[in-house]
Amino acid sequence: MTAADMERLDTPLAVVAARVDALTALRRVRMTAGLLAEDRHQCDPTDALFALLPCPHPEACSTSADYPGFDAWITQQQNLNTAARRTR
Repeated sequence: MTAADMERLDTPLAVVAARVDALTALRRVRMTAGLLAEDRHQCDPTDALFALLPCPHPEACSTSADYPGFDAWITQQQNLNTAARRTR
């Protein structure tokens, strides 16, 4: 590769700085859009209605009596999981 080839490939510092500034501005725009979308989601007017859906129908919800032995089994699984994480 010759000096002339290198000169063609070299990017002036002003161009690099402009590209970095453009990427930074784009990142700010996307971050702002994401934060605004999250705010809109947090203020969802139907969220409270959705949360109330299972409440009016307790007869449709399962209980521990529907799954005998499940409470003991899930406790055992949680203990095994905790023990496995402690040995890592």
